[in-house]
Amino acid sequence: MKVPIEVSARHIHLSKADAEKLFGAGFILSKQKDLSQTGQFAAEERVKLVGPSGEIDKVRVLGPYRGQTQIEVSETDAKKLGLKPPVRDSGDLIGSSGVKIIGPAGEVSLPEGVIIALRHLHIDPATAKKLGVKNGDRVKVDVSGARDLLFENVLVRVDPSFRLALHIDTDEANAAGIDRSNHTGEIIVK
Repeated sequence: MKVPIEVSARHIHLSKADAEKLFGAGFILSKQKDLSQTGQFAAEERVKLVGPSGEIDKVRVLGPYRGQTQIEVSETDAKKLGLKPPVRDSGDLIGSSGVKIIGPAGEVSLPEGVIIALRHLHIDPATAKKLGVKNGDRVKVDVSGARDLLFENVLVRVDPSFRLALHIDTDEANAAGIDRSNHTGEIIVK
């Protein structure tokens, strides 16, 4: 089965409390555009990340708010910041790297919250059933092109709100020669 590939650049998901520390009391995110997954959006707001040996400015904030602030970076970004974050599924933040976040109204020093997102497949229950996979399974995705690559150990995430898509980070996209325009891969169930 073919799957659209979406490249996920560095970004931050904020808790409401951290958003208010960074942007001011009563702050509400300003939606710039909807993302492909239902209810998710890119906000107008951006922040600066400061690590032990570097910083990255203008990091996009994604909404809606989450219970805990989470930053997703690539391995290249992590090296620039001087961090060694674990490769993890979204939300698995215990023992992850920390970082300082600077906004226009203040800053937050997180003891943990920075991860390199595990490549994952968003899929709805009907499509998952058709493929014979369930939430938490692992599949492969074969990407053809000038730099053919087989992504192994792709985490399957099943939810009724999901639209079929493979999410990879910028380092993975570069390794496979994928740009942001209509690239697809072939799902291979083990």
